[in-house]
Amino acid sequence: MIGMQTPIIDYINLLLETVGEDSGEVASYIPELARADPDRLAIAMATLDGEVYVAGDCDVEFTIQSISKPFTYALAIADQGLDVVLKHIDVEPSGDAFNEISLDPVTGKPRNPMINAGAIASHALVRGDDAEARVERILELYGRLAGRPLTIAEDVFESELSEADRNMALAYMLRTAGTLDGDPTDVVRGYTRQCSVSVTVRDLARMASVLAAGGRTPNGDQVIDSDVNRQVLSVMATCGMYDSAGDWLTSVGIPAKSGVAGGLMGVLPGQVGIAVFSPRLDAHGNSSRGVRLFERMNRDLGLHLMAGPETSSSVSRRIERDGATVHEIMGDLHFSEGEQVLRVFAKEPPGDTPVIVDLDRVHRANDIARRSVLEGIRRLNLDGHDVRIVDPWGVLGTAETGTGELVRGEQARGGYVPASYPDVESALRG
Repeated sequence: MIGMQTPIIDYINLLLETVGEDSGEVASYIPELARADPDRLAIAMATLDGEVYVAGDCDVEFTIQSISKPFTYALAIADQGLDVVLKHIDVEPSGDAFNEISLDPVTGKPRNPMINAGAIASHALVRGDDAEARVERILELYGRLAGRPLTIAEDVFESELSEADRNMALAYMLRTAGTLDGDPTDVVRGYTRQCSVSVTVRDLARMASVLAAGGRTPNGDQVIDSDVNRQVLSVMATCGMYDSAGDWLTSVGIPAKSGVAGGLMGVLPGQVGIAVFSPRLDAHGNSSRGVRLFERMNRDLGLHLMAGPETSSSVSRRIERDGATVHEIMGDLHFSEGEQVLRVFAKEPPGDTPVIVDLDRVHRANDIARRSVLEGIRRLNLDGHDVRIVDPWGVLGTAETGTGELVRGEQARGGYVPASYPDVESALRG
């Protein structure tokens, strides 16, 4: 017997049916892209735990083009460190088209890594003796993000390289300004190969979902460091859609990146990665139907980052049981939830009453929330309470609380974390 089909599949199929008439033109300045079927249309949504929903021409391959820029930027930061990369590439919105020939008049640097000048500089910062060595490392990263090996569309590469005069001019300009390390011809060749990687919307959605998960794949592989991931998403949010970035941020409100082959990738941090494919481009070089699909999803699904999330008013519940006080904490913990927990702890009068902190209903806590709860536990202990923790999911782990590294069940350099119990019943028995 076949089980229920999730309505998400029905929804994304409905999106494709109702997106409306196409407008715009395919990218004609690259001969191979000019021959693309303009009526192709596909969408994919990838969850953080690896589920991918697809509809339309989801297995049709196209070249990644400028959607490669944030991933190579991440690799450049991983290789060189953010401080070095910032000496070569700014992070300011340019208001220019993707291939504008311009540098910041004061710094002499590209304004951001999402326009071609900045992307060429990013590619040059990836470690490797030559273009092929850099591309090999870039392909390896892309494959880890996509969950499968990716290849280069050699016909598109040759076609793009034959029309790369503008990018070559950008590279020589960067070299003259002292921003580009390496031979301009070699760098542009490598950058062009980077843009010629073949992907599907399924691949792009999964790559986006890794960014949405803080750089971690569904199988737990931390492919991109979390701090690097945050930097990439920040630049995507302000610069990823070129001279329409402001319109995009207000109307859709998620970090995104487009490519002239018709791909468009969006990232909703902590929730989902989305990709669409439709080759006809608008005046900004973005997929015209892709933009409309994202605008519709924003209205239907509430994707906008600036839409304040509903917060829980019952993060912590205090009950008295068998001569002990039990603090039941629930939900994922961030700064605001951690602050609420501390407020409840602060109402506990000093004394030797056993206090049980029950985290059975908490599966995740970010660093600041974890530190907040640990510091609250430490202060309850200083007030004389016999504090006992129920932490079956290891939410608190081992952390710094400002008084030294805390080792569960031990006094360590002035800090204290009580022993952990598997459940409240065990904690009550002590």
